[in-house]
Amino acid sequence: MAFLHTDLNNGVLQLTIDRPKANAFNLELVGELQMAMKQAAKDAQTRVVVLTGAGKVFGAGQDIEEIFSLANQASEDYPGSEALSFREHLLKTYNPLVLQIRQIEKPVIAAINGPCAGASLGIALACDLRIAADTARFVVGFGGIGLAPDSGVSLLLPALIGLGRALEFSFSNQPILANKALEWGLVNRLVSLENLAQETQSIAQELAKGPTAVFGLAKRAFNKAMLPNLEEVLEYESYIQEVAGHRPEHKEGVAAFLEKRQPIFH
Repeated sequence: MAFLHTDLNNGVLQLTIDRPKANAFNLELVGELQMAMKQAAKDAQTRVVVLTGAGKVFGAGQDIEEIFSLANQASEDYPGSEALSFREHLLKTYNPLVLQIRQIEKPVIAAINGPCAGASLGIALACDLRIAADTARFVVGFGGIGLAPDSGVSLLLPALIGLGRALEFSFSNQPILANKALEWGLVNRLVSLENLAQETQSIAQELAKGPTAVFGLAKRAFNKAMLPNLEEVLEYESYIQEVAGHRPEHKEGVAAFLEKRQPIFH
């Protein structure tokens, strides 16, 4: 089943995540995004990439129920052990996807059409530009289920809004509202939801007319200057998440999520 819609028009490739209810990532969707980015990097007709969500949600991050299912399957395959490796999961999914977005030598724009949380936040932060609807809100999200930030959030969020703010909203798990996101530099522009698609396409079409190869070299330079340790941080996040994923706080966080209640952390 395809969860990613692709549309190439005048050099602009739009990738629309469409996985009801909340555009949460599963293994299939992440694989589709990785393949789409790989093809976009090679395709001379693709000059700009736009990433957005269907409906009124950009993305809810990793599908928690899938992780729960994978953990149960791992327990059945390896009785008496906690065989689900959060590190291996990240090395196959979000780490390479974040690197693809940063390393593709073409502009990548996130059109953020609504709530954006967890791994979806990391993907949005990895994009070059973020155009957000005024209905958008940004939630770090990991702490609510007893996990540490991954998908590059630990580096990209403080790089954009500052360490103190990043820590505050990571610890509190409260949303960063659209107006604050604009004020703090988390997003480049804020428009109404009704105008988001048109505004994003206008920006993308202008970029598509530009010197794409030079834009790619600029990305190389900015990556070297501002994110030289991105791969190292993604690697470290995977180690940290392996520790967090097997702590009792994560088990309680997932149980509370599935039972639709507030977690009780001890």
